[in-house]
Amino acid sequence: MINLLPPQYKNELKQERKYKLVLILGIVVLFFLISLSLILLSIKFYTQGQVESEKILLSLKEKEFKTPETEALQKEVISINQNILKLSSFYQNQANLVEILEKLSQISPSGMYLTSLSYQKTNFQISLSGYAPTRETLVQFKENLEKEKEFKEVNFPPSNWVAPTDINFQATFKIK
Repeated sequence: MINLLPPQYKNELKQERKYKLVLILGIVVLFFLISLSLILLSIKFYTQGQVESEKILLSLKEKEFKTPETEALQKEVISINQNILKLSSFYQNQANLVEILEKLSQISPSGMYLTSLSYQKTNFQISLSGYAPTRETLVQFKENLEKEKEFKEVNFPPSNWVAPTDINFQATFKIK
């Protein structure tokens, strides 16, 4: 088929076809965007409904658990936890006397023995008395006490050093 129209009309027909094509594509895109927004809006309403229903179910479950028995039990658990914290802090501030006695027995030279031991827990001080066969044994015991990291302010009165043998001594020291 031969097109006998002038070139100007041919261009106008091409422009009209392009315009119709763009118009159709625009309508399709617009329809797609409207459909997408409606779908997203319906999803939003659905999720809001689900959230609201879950909130209602949660509040019902909370009401089930907020009975006087459970509240009393919860208060009791809180009270017990506070008591446990108090006991824990109390025991952390206490010196372990068993460990101290073990240390004393380990650092005591042979031939020496303790006759009495007292512990003042207000200032963590230990006073002890005992028997040492010689002054060298007593000096060694004093040096051993001073070397230990757990003991501080080791004090032997001057009366301990008068006799060269068969010494009944006294000593005091504090626990870190």
